[in-house]
Amino acid sequence: HDVSQSLLRAALDGVVQECVSFVGVDINICSETLMRHIAGLNAGRARNIMEWKEKNGPFLNREQLKLVKGLGPKSFQQCAGFIRINPETVRSNVGSGGKEGFEVPLKQTAEKKKVKGSGSTSNQFNPLDQTCIHPESYSIALRFLSQIGGSLNQTGSVALRQSIESSVKSKGLDVLAKSLDTTPETLQLIVDGLTQPPGFDIRQDFEQADFKREIVSMNDLHDGMVLTGRVTNTALFGAFVDIGVGRSGLIPNRFITPEKLPADQRRRSLALGPGERVEVRVINVDLQRNRITLDLIRLLR
Repeated sequence: HDVSQSLLRAALDGVVQECVSFVGVDINICSETLMRHIAGLNAGRARNIMEWKEKNGPFLNREQLKLVKGLGPKSFQQCAGFIRINPETVRSNVGSGGKEGFEVPLKQTAEKKKVKGSGSTSNQFNPLDQTCIHPESYSIALRFLSQIGGSLNQTGSVALRQSIESSVKSKGLDVLAKSLDTTPETLQLIVDGLTQPPGFDIRQDFEQADFKREIVSMNDLHDGMVLTGRVTNTALFGAFVDIGVGRSGLIPNRFITPEKLPADQRRRSLALGPGERVEVRVINVDLQRNRITLDLIRLLR
């Protein structure tokens, strides 16, 4: 309450928009609230997108965004690169078979629909629509694929990644970019989009959750159980670890032995420090005294 609410809201909205832009969103399962944070969209456009989906079914490609009321060329240019079309999501909405030939919803059966001021839009799935590559760079991506002898249906495959890596290594990114009349930065983005596996999520290598979801109280613990947690405090007699049950467990010093630690931490006066993630084994659970004794398995990095 001591902070300006408008400044606080603006700061929080900025963080959400940055995260949404960094990760991208699957337009066919994205909520209206989250959609408002995509660059180029606002509450009105997000609502119109939701209404379009309710009326016509899932989006089959990015181009169909141009059919949404109130979403003009400028808005499309701003938002298209952050929007993903996941064929698995489309398939689950439509209820059909493979990537190449899933059925089109009844209200989208016309092969092409007119788009005001920009010709027509197709109902065909485009593999590039599930990548970070912006539609403005599709022509460059296609020329690059032609140059290395690849094809769109190889997007995200091991074979295409090896071919691209070989080409970049032999010719260099700057030379390749110049031959395609683009910048090295744009070409790097295209390379990333073509080599990342389908459905790639940049967050998949982030730190995993500290706690197991099914372990929420001391009653869920039993001797020998292996858990992950985070060190909350250290003392001369051991280290306290939060394992997600509302009570920190203690790793006595006798269980914090050098062979369980990385080489660079074996000479520290306090082997474990606050904030470090650890894997532990439950040695004893004393419900009456509200105590948990743990054994250190290893330090997680």
